[in-house]
Amino acid sequence: MMASTTDQSLLSSETAEDEEAPYRSLLLQATQEMQGAISREPQSKQIRPQPGFCLKTRTSQNDKVFVNVCKSEHIPAPPELSEQGLVSLLESEDPSGYRVPISLGEPHAEVDNSGNGCTAYDIAINTSFFEKIQANPLFMEFLVTVALEGLENKYGLELSREWRVLKNRKFMGLVMDQNIRTKSQPIIQEIDKSEAPKLSSETRLSEPQSSPEVPVSRILAEPADGHPRFLVAEIALPKVPSARSLVLDLGEDRIVLWARPSLYHLDIFLPYNVIQEECGAQFQRNRKVLTLTMPVRPL
Repeated sequence: MMASTTDQSLLSSETAEDEEAPYRSLLLQATQEMQGAISREPQSKQIRPQPGFCLKTRTSQNDKVFVNVCKSEHIPAPPELSEQGLVSLLESEDPSGYRVPISLGEPHAEVDNSGNGCTAYDIAINTSFFEKIQANPLFMEFLVTVALEGLENKYGLELSREWRVLKNRKFMGLVMDQNIRTKSQPIIQEIDKSEAPKLSSETRLSEPQSSPEVPVSRILAEPADGHPRFLVAEIALPKVPSARSLVLDLGEDRIVLWARPSLYHLDIFLPYNVIQEECGAQFQRNRKVLTLTMPVRPL
């Protein structure tokens, strides 16, 4: 769905002559990818996960929250990792390098055993990984931490890290279908050399804000007049050490970006619908700038 209003200030057609060549390269690459895409596969499909276990925690306002941890063969398994590998990862400076695919369902209102209202959230993970966390307390702790963080990021929650698994209940409420992507989000390619123009003086970073900060960004249209063929977004991330710290969710008309740990959060609507499966992302590590190249859907 498009945003109800289009903020034309997001679009910029004032590109200096020395800035045009890098964008031409990015746009040419996206054009070739678009011309090579023959079929359009569905972006998502519905699955019905199987109940696994239910855990209980609370919000910062002391409201009860239940998390239904489910399993499904349709969810990709994370890369194989030993317990020692997980320990080393957690002790490293950048533990975000290991990603666990999780489907986060919508919240639903329920009634607990005391007859009081509560909120339940459903998450789904790969079946084999579910069996792994069941057999290994360290992986269980890791999965719950990742899941709670994911729910906090998606729904703006603040959840306690004190939780317990319910003994006599596998699921709070009714099992509902979930939509999962059949196509992955664009992989963020990390490059050392500067291959894109510097942000202009009008996009200088503002004074430090409360964490996480909203990063400075701009969106350019190509061509600038009429219905564009591409959008190019630049996002300045001066505190980000590498692309592994970034979590990008690119929708048809929306960009959602998280930079961990709680460095930046960007959530903006695009002025045009883009072709998600043909978008590209590059993080220039030297300049700390993320560049998104997004082909626009034709009229």
